[in-house]
Amino acid sequence: MSFLTLHIKAWLPSALTRALGLAVVILLGLPPEAQALPTFARQTGQNCVACHAGGQFPELTPFGRMFKLTGYTIGQRTVPLSVMAVGGVSRVADTSKSDAPDADFQKNFAPVFASASLFLAGKVTNNIGAFAQITYNNYAVTNADGSFSGHSQADNMDFRYADHIVDDKRDWVYGVSLNNNPSVSDPWNTAAAWMQYVPVPSPTSYQFADSGGVYPGYGSGGNIAGISAYTLWNKTIYAELGTYRTASKVLSFMSAGIDDASRTKLQGNNPYLRLALTREWGPHNIMVGASGMLARVYDAGTDTGNPDNMGRFKNRGIDAQYQYLLDPHTVTAQFAYMRQEQTYSAATIAGAAPPYFLADGVTPVNAVNPSDRTHIFRAKLSYVYQARYGGSLSFFNRTGTTNTLNQTAGFDATGQITSASSTRVTGNLSGSPATRGLTYEAFWIPQQNVRIGAQYTAYNKFNGASNNYDGFGRNARDNNTLFLYAWLAY
Repeated sequence: MSFLTLHIKAWLPSALTRALGLAVVILLGLPPEAQALPTFARQTGQNCVACHAGGQFPELTPFGRMFKLTGYTIGQRTVPLSVMAVGGVSRVADTSKSDAPDADFQKNFAPVFASASLFLAGKVTNNIGAFAQITYNNYAVTNADGSFSGHSQADNMDFRYADHIVDDKRDWVYGVSLNNNPSVSDPWNTAAAWMQYVPVPSPTSYQFADSGGVYPGYGSGGNIAGISAYTLWNKTIYAELGTYRTASKVLSFMSAGIDDASRTKLQGNNPYLRLALTREWGPHNIMVGASGMLARVYDAGTDTGNPDNMGRFKNRGIDAQYQYLLDPHTVTAQFAYMRQEQTYSAATIAGAAPPYFLADGVTPVNAVNPSDRTHIFRAKLSYVYQARYGGSLSFFNRTGTTNTLNQTAGFDATGQITSASSTRVTGNLSGSPATRGLTYEAFWIPQQNVRIGAQYTAYNKFNGASNNYDGFGRNARDNNTLFLYAWLAY
């Protein structure tokens, strides 16, 4: 705790000066009242807090979940456009243990305009609606001279047909979703696609910030093409079954802007399943759920005609969420656990020969494992007062099998850390994925379309160790990161 207090006190004066300056610029550009609401708010005629818990976009309320499940069709058709932008500043605790700080900690403690998104979203017909996001990343490419180039690409997409049948015996929602990211169709924020909620900037000084850290996810990745059928029965039982393939041919727009070598490519159909039980009573609502996916994924940039280039992922997860929504208080508690079993491609195993020795400089490290298991646990508790002032505490923990395939730092034949093939800062001396820490957050919502926040992420384990995890003396606490952000949506 003394370490955390010391660094916050050291950073806050300068950090707050920059953050407040950024906030003033933003707020001066805002009208005295929020006239330009996001497209869904315009469509429904509701304030943002009707759909978003305590105004925390994108976290949904029961009404927001129903709006999504019914295909974004509640309300009247309107101009289907919204925009979102994120700016921020971050500072990593220790940048000294690096051969190239400018590369390892790009834009450290320098304000950045990180990204902007254009949304084409809303009601098409009484049964058809859409949510499509295109994102511009101002720091997508690092050039040879250290400068950056921006780039746009397809982001989350969800196109739906849905219907809602209500009578004296049933309340039945059912529909079909065409989307490009497993669980983006999910209405709860414990889903893998939504628990990571503040967009993370690309410069490497943000790599240890909360949004760039440990979250449950599916081995298939995103920007693929899938179709799923779902139902919510009597506001109690939710079920979704889908399948995903490579986003190609007529569905190639779902991975637009991603070069072919970087595009996720799957073999055939890959099943996805989601089940949840939910209940609402008074100002309370709760959900307990499970999910799973099997995916056959080709190694990036390899020949998809060669079966030796294909690896396999098996993901199984459980999650839960509780909300208390009664003005002026909003409380949300979430947890998500994901177990992933990864079987590496035959080509990966055949080409893997770690060049490292044990500390004696004589004994080679173990042969690589053909498969790995990873366990990720994430929990978050948040509170918002008057949909304006809020804070949260998050805990994250990743454990898994140790594998020399994942070792990126090690000893040479002299018993010294080899500088030729070892990586500083992000290196892994042990081959273990173990990473653990906490994120503290405070935020202010001066207008319903704006959130200004501060996050502090503190690590007590990183890449398998608390101390000297990269072999060059870097400790987990050296990655502690202060992140100040301004997030706008109109």
